[in-house]
This record gives sequence, structure tokens and C-alpha cells, in this order.
Amino acid sequence: MTLKRFIILSLLTVSCGVASATEVETMPTAEMDSVKVVTETAEKNGKFKNFMQKANPSLKFGGFIVGKYSIDDKRSASKSNNNSFDMRYLRLYANGYCFDDFYYRFQLEVNGSPGEDRGPRLLDAFVEWQRYDFAKIKLGQFKRPFGFENPYSPLNVGHGSYSQISTKLASLNDRIGEHKSNGRDVGVQLQGDLFKSDRGHHWLHYQVGLFNGQGINHADKDNFKDLIGGLWISPVKDLCIGGFGWNGRYTNESELTEQVKRQRWGVGLKYESDYTVRAEYMASYGGVVGKPTAPTKSDGWYATVGVPVVKNLKLYARWDCYRDAMTWESLQTNYGFSANYTLGKNLIFQANYAFTDKRGPAKMGNHYNTFDIQVYARF
Repeated sequence: MTLKRFIILSLLTVSCGVASATEVETMPTAEMDSVKVVTETAEKNGKFKNFMQKANPSLKFGGFIVGKYSIDDKRSASKSNNNSFDMRYLRLYANGYCFDDFYYRFQLEVNGSPGEDRGPRLLDAFVEWQRYDFAKIKLGQFKRPFGFENPYSPLNVGHGSYSQISTKLASLNDRIGEHKSNGRDVGVQLQGDLFKSDRGHHWLHYQVGLFNGQGINHADKDNFKDLIGGLWISPVKDLCIGGFGWNGRYTNESELTEQVKRQRWGVGLKYESDYTVRAEYMASYGGVVGKPTAPTKSDGWYATVGVPVVKNLKLYARWDCYRDAMTWESLQTNYGFSANYTLGKNLIFQANYAFTDKRGPAKMGNHYNTFDIQVYARF
């Protein structure tokens, strides 16, 4: 290459470099900001995508409808018998997981005309951290950890209704005068399973929680938290034997100065497999709001057995007792028989019969029969 060509190429190279530098230096500020915004947005979208991949949220929707026809021969001053069709309720729920360890659920119920404890209302709304089997933490509104039967879904109880002690003392419709709360309250709970056996089940389960004490969808009124817990062992798979305790207080929401204690304990067992065996005893100390002369002690017990007969058909029998004053004169006994026929996974036909024997002063309505047919449709 001649000296002349070398000089010309060098001058051209320097000129291009100067031109490029001048173009960059003279690029409008708005265009530079735009490039920066696009870059940052791309980075944020990438981070959000990675976050969602790690979260891996899931959501499942479902629900069930319960329809009922019932007839009884209970006599009173105004009626000699009762029979009616009834839509017990419609329930809708959603649940899922996030980050694999966080389980969440909410459930709505609709029954009757709108009003307090009727119409559309929230039953469950909670999040539970399930990272470890031995320590799961639940926060929100959910079932109180008292009794074996209370946590059961109506689809799985086996009878057309819960036992009297689950209703009166496990707060499905509490004797204390609390508004109808379906066994639920707002609070926090720690529970876990310990000592896993070679067959896969755990030998020991515990659960303990602090709750407002006022039932669902109601705030605390007295700054006193109910302490509720349970402990049971499982010597073999599907068998649980244990006890429960409850130290609480309820405030009359119509008269905030009126408060009653809610001190309860219970023992029981359950075996759930093809065959079902459940039995519990509960005792309670505490008055009734608005009724200063009401008994302060009450107790009750039940025993239920479920036997599969043929495919999809299971028969249940229950002996169900409750004493509102913890005296034999206040005893009410329900002898119940039920037949459950399951069509697929989502349809249950149930026929229920109960004979009620109520002690006390002889009067109409102390002894009567009740028969009902219920249909559970799940979707």
C-alpha cells in the first residue's frame, strides 16, 4: 500500500468515528429516556414472570346444593304436624396453593332470605402455611378446633344433621346465645402431625388456636381471646383417640356489659374407612346471654356407626343425647337411622329417620318422629 492510500484510509476512519460520536452525543434526550424505559420494563416483566413461575398459583372452584323434604308428628299448641320442602343451602368455594406451601380457601353460603346469619354470607376465608407436617399455621376465619365431628362437611356426616353436642357445644348453633356461626370463628391456629409410622400415618396430632370468641363475620367485643385446642393419638391407621379443651368468653352484642364464660372439654374417638365409628362426650360451663336464670352446666354424648351394605350404599345408626342442665330431667335423646346412596362422586341421596325422646314435664312435643329425604348435588 502506498503512503497516499494509507493517509486517505486513515482520514476516512477518523471521520466515521467522529460522525458516530456526534450522532450519539446529539441524540435527543426524549429518545434516550424512551430506550431506558423500554429496557427497565423488559427487566420488570422478566422478574414478574420468574416470580409467577415460582409462585405457581392454582385455583379450583366448586360447590354443592342441598335440598330437603321433611315431615314429623311433633305436636304443639299451634300445629299437629309439619311437612315441607326446603332448600337447606347453596355453598360455593374456591381453594388452591401458592408457592407450594401456602394453601388458601374461601367458602360462601346462601340460605333463606337476606338478613343477619341468613342470605349470602362468608363461612371460610383463610390462608395456611403448610411447609412442615409438624407445624402448620392457619390465619383467618375457619372451623374451631373443638370436637371430631365439627370439622366434617355436611356431605360426610352420614346423617341429615350433626349431633346435638356438635350443634350446642361445638358452636354450630351455640347454646350460649351466639349468632349462628357453623362452628367457625376468626383467629389463628397452629397444628401438626408428629411421629410418622412405617405405614404412613402419624402417631400424634395436636391443634391449638386463639379466636375472637364472637363467631363468624363479627369482630372481637371484649379483647379476650378464646383458647381452643385438641390432642389425639392414632394407634392404627384411620383411628383417632383424643381430647379437646376450650377456655373462652362470649359478649352479648346487644348489651356489651353482659358476658358469659365458655369453658368446655371433651373426649372421643373416630374411625373412618369403609366402616365408620364415632363417639364423643362433651361438658360445658357457662350461662346464656339474655337469660340470667338459664342453667350454667350442660353436657352430652353420641355414638354413631356406619356400615357399607352394597356398592354405593351405606347405613348409619346414631344414639344422640344432650342435657341442657346436666341433669337426667333435662335429657333429650335422638335415636337416628340413615341410608346414604352415592351416585358417582357428585350426587348423594339420603333418607333419615329419628325418634326424639325428651324428658321433663309431660307435654305435647316430648316424643315425636321425624323423617326426611335430602339430596346433595356437588359440582
